[in-house]
Amino acid sequence: MVSIITAGFTIAVGSIAPALGEGRALAQALLAIAQQPDESPTITRTLFVGLAMIESTAIYCFVVALIIMFANPFWDFVAGG
Repeated sequence: MVSIITAGFTIAVGSIAPALGEGRALAQALLAIAQQPDESPTITRTLFVGLAMIESTAIYCFVVALIIMFANPFWDFVAGG
């Protein structure tokens, strides 16, 4: 039961924080493109690399949640064994 709650909390935090980061990065990129339209390809390329790095955080949290739910490495500790 504890592992399911922990996995849910991991997914919640692991998806909200990257979503806020992606929104802020996109807003700043659009502002930069609006101010310097000639640099649009460079800004867009850099934005996509940054978004991929931010999104990888959410993917890592998802993988950790799956490990906690199905592999449950702390089961022996909780069971007292």
